[in-house]
Amino acid sequence: MITPQMVADHGFSPEEYDNVLHALGRAPNLVELGIFSVMWSEHCSYKSSRFHLKKLPTEAPWVICGPGENAGVIDIGDNQAAIFKMESHNHPSYIEPYQGAATGVGGILRDVFTMGARPIANLNALRFGRPDHPKMRHLISGVVAGIGGYGNCVGVPTVGGEVNFDPAYDGNILVNAMTVGVADQDRIFYSAASGIGNPIVYVGSKTGRDGIHGATMASADFAEGDEDKRPTVQVGDPFTEKLLIEACLELMASDAIVAIQDMGAAGLTSSSVEMASKGGVGIRLDMNAVPCREEGMNPYEMMLSESQERMLMVLKPGREAFAEAIFKKWELDFAVIGEVTDTGHMVLEFNGEIVCDIPLGPLADDAPLYERPYLSQDEYKAWANVAPLGDIPESTDIAADLLKLMASPNLASRRWIWEQYDSQVGADTVQTGGDAAVVRIHGTKKALAMTTDCTPRYCYADPVEGGKQAVAEAFRNLCAVGARPLAITNCLNFGNPQRPEIMAQIVGCLEGMSEACLALDMPIVSGNVSLYNESKATGGGSAILPTPAIGAVGLLDDWEKSATIAFKAEGEAILLIGHSAGHVGQSLWLDVCHGLRDGAAPAVDLDVERRAGELVRLLIADGLVSAVHDCSDGGALVSVTEMALAGNLGATLTLPALANPAAILFGEDQGRYIVTTRDVDSVVARAASSNLMVATIGSVGGSSINGTKLDIPLATLCAAHEGFFPALMSNEL
Repeated sequence: MITPQMVADHGFSPEEYDNVLHALGRAPNLVELGIFSVMWSEHCSYKSSRFHLKKLPTEAPWVICGPGENAGVIDIGDNQAAIFKMESHNHPSYIEPYQGAATGVGGILRDVFTMGARPIANLNALRFGRPDHPKMRHLISGVVAGIGGYGNCVGVPTVGGEVNFDPAYDGNILVNAMTVGVADQDRIFYSAASGIGNPIVYVGSKTGRDGIHGATMASADFAEGDEDKRPTVQVGDPFTEKLLIEACLELMASDAIVAIQDMGAAGLTSSSVEMASKGGVGIRLDMNAVPCREEGMNPYEMMLSESQERMLMVLKPGREAFAEAIFKKWELDFAVIGEVTDTGHMVLEFNGEIVCDIPLGPLADDAPLYERPYLSQDEYKAWANVAPLGDIPESTDIAADLLKLMASPNLASRRWIWEQYDSQVGADTVQTGGDAAVVRIHGTKKALAMTTDCTPRYCYADPVEGGKQAVAEAFRNLCAVGARPLAITNCLNFGNPQRPEIMAQIVGCLEGMSEACLALDMPIVSGNVSLYNESKATGGGSAILPTPAIGAVGLLDDWEKSATIAFKAEGEAILLIGHSAGHVGQSLWLDVCHGLRDGAAPAVDLDVERRAGELVRLLIADGLVSAVHDCSDGGALVSVTEMALAGNLGATLTLPALANPAAILFGEDQGRYIVTTRDVDSVVARAASSNLMVATIGSVGGSSINGTKLDIPLATLCAAHEGFFPALMSNEL
């Protein structure tokens, strides 16, 4: 008997439960209630965001498969495809940081190899709260160890990402994971089930009770005591995942597979529902045939478990024994658990009885869809109440400001983190640690460049400009290594969509992202939405900053021509490409050095972004520049300093002849790059032909960053830059 309390505990509103009753024509049993609960959760149905996601650009001549499958697929020439996606594992990582982060990596790997790709790289985008928050060292150490522990063991290099700190993440950290893989275009696999009577096969690990209702937990904000939800967090085994990758790719080399889907959020429920609904067929499962690792598991637990390292397949008739032999060889479970039907229903049998009979339409295509109320952008800005920028604060000591910025949490070296990740396994990693990672496509001269980026403080101050900037900076990062940007995936992290101001953030960021994707020819081919990132727990700060994390992928025809940020040689000229107006609103300098989050986010001129990116790629391809770095957090002086530290070579700079040059040095005007060259005239001429401003701002050399009223040794900057994480993690801050 289903009670009102059971309905509420499963996350239904009264109206949604009425819809369940209407869809079934009767009251559900507990198994059916659980299945509706996870399929209609925000995490699985995107019920608050689907309406607006439809507005995003998803097509281009090089897009093979856009959103709707496990991952996006793009053409990279020579009958090869890049397959990639980014997903969140935020709530699990706050509750149990090691396993939450580890299984986030495992899940995104499965999304990619389930489509036939061999994963070649992992990235991540992490957001933590205040470094001095009492829980933060535990969360940081657990998340980093989980990412490294899984990625290193499974044998896929972790090559890039970002880490940011802000009090808004005190009670709700963000762990976004991205995987990139490569497949042959004629060996791409999809998830739509077909063929009435075809066998449905379960492969991988056995099903346990871990992760039950993980999707539902990820679709609500945190309250007091939610740290006790550890049973909803999955437990990962990277060694089993490695076996699963190899077994699946071996089977994929044959003609046995009709459809394949990983068991991610909502486990066996979502994988079976998605396969059947996409194929317009029905599905029958024998729950007694599901491999279980715990005694006495019932259909409710089996269907809602999110145990890791599992896949569901539809095979061609007669190929069961062939497939089973492969999975047994790799010491993995294999079981025929059902068949494709023509009923349009999900039917589950257990102990000779039907324990579930649900029409698939209401579970998937007809799941709830809400166009939730939202503030206009003007109303939102009034609500956000960001103070206008008054007089720009005076900086009496540029060197002190630079030192403070380089030591600050959001700019300090991430060495403590990336030394825990194996970035070289597979022997195809060309570079890490710059604007974008570069990984060779094995056996070719080609390489994929990849990056993650977002500036949440911009998105809070102005969602539209912040959404634009997130895409534009990812575009710049790819161009800065010489890659041609092709497409993006995203992980849209926001608070409670039932609050009109949060929906305004979502709608505004998507509007800005859409505009930038169109202008820069970077369609969105996959993604994930993570809502209800709020906390009412002690020490939490309500909603996170709006964080539409962007993962971008580009192509290099010759990996040997990729650019890096490090200064290369004494005497080379340092040039700034792009216009500097000294925009300090929402800048890191204003925040770190003056404790202010005032002013408008910097405007993004997408035409300038495109022309500047094209120019930089041509300069790199023609060998006219030796080092390239985009200007972002901290402005031009920070970018120059990062280049100097990377190359262990100093710089003599021509500083602006202004009473207060800080705005020009630390302003975060968009669309800018720092380059070094021995052929200034050619670079200037190329910039002029692209109608872009360019200025020589100094030269490479020495062991300090120096200029008028500025002289600071690289050794001093390096010590400050490298010191933050070791001090934090040893509790010495």
